Amino acid sequence: MCDCAVPLPVTGDDGRLAQVLRNVLDNALRHTDAGTITVRCAIEGARALVEVTDTGEGIPQADLPYVFERFYRADAARARDTGGSGIGLAVSRRIVEDHGGEVFARNGVTGGAVVGFFVPLALDAR
Repeated sequence: MCDCAVPLPVTGDDGRLAQVLRNVLDNALRHTDAGTITVRCAIEGARALVEVTDTGEGIPQADLPYVFERFYRADAARARDTGGSGIGLAVSRRIVEDHGGEVFARNGVTGGAVVGFFVPLALDAR
């Protein structure tokens, strides 16, 4: 499900920002065997928000501070061939920060994970 009817006028590299969204969606798909994945877009103040919520197993509380670190995998049992390389979210953080934004990850109120990012709105959109 996608709740992105609001245009998000940002200045940046559309290919790189699309890569961030693909990385976040890929993680949500990998960790949601059954259930739903929702993408929400909004304007919050002078920033655009893109948020992906899944109904998967969530992220262990102890792992939340590290999910954007290079080569970090919250599930140690996941091998590289089944769990990714551990750099997708780290690359995403770098891209978002290079655009003047920030990333976040938390667990949903009813389970699953919420991962997303903020980037500044284009100056002429503020």
